[in-house]
Amino acid sequence: MPQYLISTYIPENFDPSLVTEETIEAIHALNREMVAAGVRKFACGLSPKAVTMRSQPNGEVVVTDGPYIEAKEYVGGLSILETENLDEVLAWMRKGAKAFQSVVEVREIFFMPAPAEN
Repeated sequence: MPQYLISTYIPENFDPSLVTEETIEAIHALNREMVAAGVRKFACGLSPKAVTMRSQPNGEVVVTDGPYIEAKEYVGGLSILETENLDEVLAWMRKGAKAFQSVVEVREIFFMPAPAEN
């Protein structure tokens, strides 16, 4: 079955102290429902702090603070769902967008297994 990366986005000025108990319970309820249905494989929140590494033409790697892309939003959480098809994962994430009260992005995960060693 295909797996999908679910990214939730929050604005750069997000204040976690303003998240209501109702929102938190809606997120927990959706997670419980997805676990019971066997579609949720992994879920977590992410820190807004990031370290970026960029390969340079001379072979050096430059390390900087902050996300690579300047944006008004950042990835605040991610999940891996395994469903029969895109329609099913979109049905789940319609619920997710409401529960998370944020933008949700869905991307299919493509697996490229390493070739067997000789």
